Amino acid sequence: MASSGSRRSRRPLPLRDGVDPVRIRLADPGQGPRSIPEELRRRFPDRLAELEAALAAGEVVTADGSPVTGETRRHRGMDVWMYRTPGPETEVPFDLVVLHRDDRLVVVDKPHFLATTPRAGHVTETALVRLRRDHHGLGDLAPAHRLDRLTAGVLVFTADPAHRGAYQELFAARRVDKTYLAVAPAPDGTPEVRERSSRIVKTRGILQAAEVDGEADAHTRITLLDARDGLGLYRLEPTTGRTHQLRVHMNALGTPILGDDLYPDVLEVTPGDFTRPLQLLAESIAFTDPVSGERRRFTTRRTLEQWPTAPDEPEPDQGGNQGHP
Repeated sequence: MASSGSRRSRRPLPLRDGVDPVRIRLADPGQGPRSIPEELRRRFPDRLAELEAALAAGEVVTADGSPVTGETRRHRGMDVWMYRTPGPETEVPFDLVVLHRDDRLVVVDKPHFLATTPRAGHVTETALVRLRRDHHGLGDLAPAHRLDRLTAGVLVFTADPAHRGAYQELFAARRVDKTYLAVAPAPDGTPEVRERSSRIVKTRGILQAAEVDGEADAHTRITLLDARDGLGLYRLEPTTGRTHQLRVHMNALGTPILGDDLYPDVLEVTPGDFTRPLQLLAESIAFTDPVSGERRRFTTRRTLEQWPTAPDEPEPDQGGNQGHP
């Protein structure tokens, strides 16, 4: 219906089932109906029943939380807020595991197929909404970074808006050490260590990202940890964060990640088909905490189904991932 609110600390309606209300920018006075309800009726004719119910319940509000009526005065640049009813979604049948929680951070082990935040057709089946809905006191939760929907593993959220910017800047400035595990072909002669640097461009409307000529803006260190039966377990260490970077680099080296439905070829996947997960796992995240100064490291408890046990990795105990060295 409209874009969701980006400033959660200023939303004039509470969360509903873990989902933000949406913010709707009204037409400037003189460019639309004088009545705000009438403008909304004209803009959303396919949701009239939902809209009328929200108006009657006082759940269409101005920025200060006042219910909108036919007499509500409007002004240039005015927003109103209301809830949206998400469309039907196929449940992702895998658990979202909390690895660590404190006053500032919530760290989870995301399963494959679960999006990080609401987008397009994924709203309720996202890590953000699940956490807000299923855990008390996480209404101000926001991601410090993101994982692709098809990638599993360690994902960090901020819980306190007062410190959110410090953690998001940490990730944006690439002051975070990230490692990933991937299963991909390992032909005879595959080097133990490879480096890939290139320029990656993702064009809106095109599913695949592509390497193009120009100054490199994406770099990945790739280590072959083990090999058997023509497959290898790789550790991937990106120093940059371009869209689909790991998938593009592995494909460019002739070793596309197993289960990849975009590289080297775009494959049609039936919605709700969870049988072929991308064999890519965010293994660990480490950084110096910008608030406390302590060194934090969080490690996945998941394995890749095509390589069930990572080499030299002890089984994690239930008290792991405490955010300390």
